Amino acid sequence: MFFRKPSPTPPLHSLSSLPSTAISFSKTKDPHNNKLRYTIFSCLFLASWLLILHRFNFTILAPSTTTTTPTCDGSKPLFYIYNLPSRFNLGLLERCQSLNIYTNMCPHVANNGLGQPLSTPDWYSTHQFIAEMIVHARLENHPCRTWDPYTAVLFYVPFYGGLYASSVFREANLTLRDSLAVDLVDFLQSQPWWKRHYGKDHFVALGRTAWDFMRTEGGSDFGANIFLNLPPVLNMSVLTVERQPWRGHNQFAIPYPSYFHPKTLAQTLTWQSHLRRRARPHLFSFVGGTRPGLQKAKVRDHIVSQCQASKRCVLVRCASGDSKCHNPMNVLEVMEKSTFCLQAPGDSFTRRSTFDSVLAGCIPVFFSEHTAYTQYKWYFPRERDTYSVFIDEREVIEGKEKMMIEEVLLGFGEKEVERMREVLIGLIPTLTYAHPNATAAFPDVVDVMLRRLSRRYLW
Repeated sequence: MFFRKPSPTPPLHSLSSLPSTAISFSKTKDPHNNKLRYTIFSCLFLASWLLILHRFNFTILAPSTTTTTPTCDGSKPLFYIYNLPSRFNLGLLERCQSLNIYTNMCPHVANNGLGQPLSTPDWYSTHQFIAEMIVHARLENHPCRTWDPYTAVLFYVPFYGGLYASSVFREANLTLRDSLAVDLVDFLQSQPWWKRHYGKDHFVALGRTAWDFMRTEGGSDFGANIFLNLPPVLNMSVLTVERQPWRGHNQFAIPYPSYFHPKTLAQTLTWQSHLRRRARPHLFSFVGGTRPGLQKAKVRDHIVSQCQASKRCVLVRCASGDSKCHNPMNVLEVMEKSTFCLQAPGDSFTRRSTFDSVLAGCIPVFFSEHTAYTQYKWYFPRERDTYSVFIDEREVIEGKEKMMIEEVLLGFGEKEVERMREVLIGLIPTLTYAHPNATAAFPDVVDVMLRRLSRRYLW
């Protein structure tokens, strides 16, 4: 428990400002002497009671306007943050123009990774692959951070591996492409805290999918490096926006960052109340595009065609350079007006759009187990039908009577939809990355992450 030192009480007057007649040490029975004795007695009596209250830890209730400072409760562990050489994290930002082969990342790494602020307070144009920066900023100010490694239960490695990976996707020299990851592992193995448990109490957060760090010899080369295949890293806990479902035993999926980063719980409650009142004239919507030639995204072709044929569906086509899909408010407005939001696999199994739909109170419809159910076990309820709909993509693509998405969704009654939406809205706080400067304690993505990591490290 933390105690704030009381501010010194300013003197009511200085002696030099009082008239000379007020300064008297006479022993004559004067009414002023009686008042002085009474004042001294009252002060001594009050001071005695204050000492007693302090001695027995009695609590004096503060006014309701007092701001509480977040403290580290027992459900989350003390963690220590490595002070890495800057080339592993902040130093990379000096060349932000070239951190992604597709876009200039300079606007996106601003504000500790939150990106550019939008017109509404606490809303930002946050890049989908920037979670590693936001996690770092949140942990820097977290009340469970300790500066003493001897007291730490966990050790956080603030490596901006995703930003580095995307900057060298086209590097043909594999040794050079892997170099920063290899250097990081060499650095960690030289540290005394690594040797305590050989990395089993260490964790790292990555803003890209696990596939971008799992290149194998003889496997297809789409630009990945070998960070997650290095033997020492297999001892660590790896937090990533998408885990490898079959070989990611030490990988744990954390949500993609959406656009809302509140500083207080009150801001979150206000947003939740807004969603409960929102009219939803559209049965379902799809925000996305097709992926020609990509087998795992084949269901998108059928989704687009069915949505176009339905009067109850809103389709927002996302092609290369289409500004509508990159405008957060446009995307959220469509989702806020929809009861169901279709979430189909794309370049990988998962989508940032899943968390946009949660933020909009729009019930996600999944077509692959690996889009959410095998991924975000720390964050979503086990009972999948309490907050989502699952339609097997094989029934949509290969079924003898191809499943019509609209017919499935029309089968949900109004009461059932309300129940699912209420569960979904209740998940918003723990699926949101709070602002790094949040002043009030409320659980967000990072708090859930720390709590689950602490369970993993109970020896």
